[in-house]
Amino acid sequence: MTDRKPTESWLTDMDGVLVHEGVPVPGAPEFVNRMKESGKPFLILTNNSIYTPRDLQARLVRMGFDVPEQSIWTAALATAQFLSDQRPGGTAYVIGEAGLTTAMHASGYVLTEFEPDYVVLGETRTYSFEAITKAIRLINGGAKFICTNPDATGPSNEGLLPAAGSVAAMISKATGVKPYFVGKPNPMMMRSALNAIGAHSETTAMIGDRMDTDVLCGLEAGLETILVLTGISSRMESETYPYRPSRIVNSVADLIDEI
Repeated sequence: MTDRKPTESWLTDMDGVLVHEGVPVPGAPEFVNRMKESGKPFLILTNNSIYTPRDLQARLVRMGFDVPEQSIWTAALATAQFLSDQRPGGTAYVIGEAGLTTAMHASGYVLTEFEPDYVVLGETRTYSFEAITKAIRLINGGAKFICTNPDATGPSNEGLLPAAGSVAAMISKATGVKPYFVGKPNPMMMRSALNAIGAHSETTAMIGDRMDTDVLCGLEAGLETILVLTGISSRMESETYPYRPSRIVNSVADLIDEI
């Protein structure tokens, strides 16, 4: 890999990097504490749009992480910011939970079923057939189709659940319209996160556990990419992709001394 400037800011995925199946990854709370103590800008990223940053902060605190609310960046926040930049003060029909609706309201959007500018699809625990039908009709009527993230499935205590990407595929099949995905692996997610903390791609590292989202997203945004082996992708699997992370480490515990 080419030489890079020293790392001055950090972006890290949450699930599979800091926590795994609801349990902190060994060394992860210490890693987060070191980032806080260093004074360097950092953000914890997630494609999950269900929760607000305050909700996620509370969950992390219960697991032993001392994380400021402003250090959490979600696909819902990135989506709301993207739409606010594209069409300030617009209208949207939203399928999602508090994380998405709160972000949309905060960005100045009006949520409505009446001739919205956009249909915005996010994660929810209970996808409603009625809401999906409404979304299909509004898109057929001219509303632009936005989805927070392309993840096909998400985890639960009972096993995998269909996620926004799967529901988006169903709506696309019914309408012939493909959505614009804002979350990872769209580098838009990385760039919005960089802007949120005033960081530069040349001096920022992205830590993730998935080659197809975290590493790809960081790579396309021009960041150093660090794959950890505490989540989805293995070292062997990483060799099957046509691109490579900047480096591979066992876990974030191996990065504490670098901060």
